[in-house]
Amino acid sequence: MRASDEEALLDAVAELGPALLQVLVRFEQVLRHLHPPAVAGLRASLAEVEPPFSAARETFASCPVPEPLSDFHARLARAGDHAHAALHAFLDTSPGRDATLRVLGSMREHARAQAALYPLRGALPPVNRYFFEPAVWDRIDALDPPPREGRRVGLHHARNAPDERGGFTFFVPESYDDTPLPLVVALHGGAGHGGDFLWSWLREARSRRFLLLAPTSQGSTWSLMGPDVDAGRLDGMIAFVRERWAIDAERILVTGLSDGATYALLYGLRAEAPCSALAPVSGVLHPANFANGNLERARDRRIYLVHGALDWMFPIALARSAAEQLERSGAQLEFREIADLSHTYPRDENARILSWLDPALALPADPPHP
Repeated sequence: MRASDEEALLDAVAELGPALLQVLVRFEQVLRHLHPPAVAGLRASLAEVEPPFSAARETFASCPVPEPLSDFHARLARAGDHAHAALHAFLDTSPGRDATLRVLGSMREHARAQAALYPLRGALPPVNRYFFEPAVWDRIDALDPPPREGRRVGLHHARNAPDERGGFTFFVPESYDDTPLPLVVALHGGAGHGGDFLWSWLREARSRRFLLLAPTSQGSTWSLMGPDVDAGRLDGMIAFVRERWAIDAERILVTGLSDGATYALLYGLRAEAPCSALAPVSGVLHPANFANGNLERARDRRIYLVHGALDWMFPIALARSAAEQLERSGAQLEFREIADLSHTYPRDENARILSWLDPALALPADPPHP
């Protein structure tokens, strides 16, 4: 190995790393404000970070790769490939019915870029900071200690590859020490995947120390029509992780986006549901809840209902009606109508949801409850 080759690669990493993180951060901002009338402006915002990222990618690809750094190079290149695919899909202005599919594809690629980058956090401190909330950057050493033998932390996958359905991905904070922690169960939206939706919550799980379960529905979405093939599987997943990690049974939250939110209520209001609180985001109150006794069981249930005033798929009137029904049923309801939210995931709402679930999960920089 020539020293000059290693130096050239390290210089390329120093250029690509910040450019890649800038793309991921900007993409997260774009996804938060995703709304059909705003797409042109969001594309313009993403286009600003594309040239430096593409230039850095080309430099990185042209570098000789010393053998000891081949695995590192391959992982970082894969993260860059996914980020490039996300940009390409979102910035594509071709007309036609595929436009929505391209946006959904860009969201998947954004998540998979993070999945590829996460194993490199130990070698790249800026990457490690990206996967923590800024309020805890002064405590990273304590929150991400060196691995300890026998401690089952980090990411765990159970039959949940991108082409698999019905499995789950589970995250245990690196600082886990057998003290019972809260559990957040995050249900993806229609046509989604738990391995992708997990990244909407991982930064908070590492920073605030809770366990994170991201299941994947058996079908293309959750059991909202026909026989319920998901409830038993979810029960089994939660039981599985409770048997192997210390989980506080009084702080188990089921949340979800869109179809995942609709199913969170359908699943979480059952008599035997193994959860203590629900936080559906941009979903609806499924008609089955009126027929199966779920509304009667909503009494005294803690529910944090989030919906956007700009939601084009499930208009805000549906959420207001659901809030009225749940309040009449006696639920301990907090209804958050967000003025600038469309039908997309509000990552900035996670902090409020978590401090509502348990004030001990709050950070000093959290926004106040309205």
